[in-house]
Amino acid sequence: MQLSDNVKDSYSSQYDQNSVNWRNTGARYKALNITRLAKSVQFSSVLEVGAGEGSVLNWLSKMDFCKNLNCIEISESGLEMIKSKNIPNLNDILLFDGYQIPYPDNHFDLVICSHVLEHVEHERILLREIKRVSKYQIFEVPIDFSFYVDKKLAHFLSYGHINIYTPSLFRFLLKSENFKVLDDINYFYHDDVLKLLYGKNKSAYYITKFKFALLNMIPYLKGIKPSSYAVLTEKSEKQLSIF
Repeated sequence: MQLSDNVKDSYSSQYDQNSVNWRNTGARYKALNITRLAKSVQFSSVLEVGAGEGSVLNWLSKMDFCKNLNCIEISESGLEMIKSKNIPNLNDILLFDGYQIPYPDNHFDLVICSHVLEHVEHERILLREIKRVSKYQIFEVPIDFSFYVDKKLAHFLSYGHINIYTPSLFRFLLKSENFKVLDDINYFYHDDVLKLLYGKNKSAYYITKFKFALLNMIPYLKGIKPSSYAVLTEKSEKQLSIF
């Protein structure tokens, strides 16, 4: 299985200096979610699948998360930016084809896959590879779902989001691939991220803050429509069983 040519081409040159501030700010909170979820498991080796331009890895290194960090990425421009950061504790920096992870079975204690699966054409194939090479996994996905999400097709495709999740739909995907859910986080984007997202559009910023306040008052709704969903899983040796 390989990436479609148009998908590969779109990501090959995706990363540049113009997006550094936005990605670095969001990455800090992704890294904080990772460190919080990982507290309950033991690990000495970590692989990030889909490392982008390395902002999450850079934050994890600053937080002294692990002495043995590694990453794989489909974008050549992303890999060059990762290398330019000279991230302490980062060992392997490898290009991969989007589906076949170039490591043997059970090679890593922990795999991180943050804001990647919403971009993946065949996410179950990638999930099976992640499970093959690791004991524990931490995933994070944006929650783009709305009841009329199809009316926002052009908007989400402009971000490369081809898969739409709710927390429960994402857990269904993981559990149906025999991942065991150990812990999770529903969270709303921090003010730092919202201000960069909306820029001078103050009305959109305050409308979003109002929505967040309402959802925070009702935990049930927060579990349906947070900004993002992060989850810690453990692999099972069982195979996918249908019927």
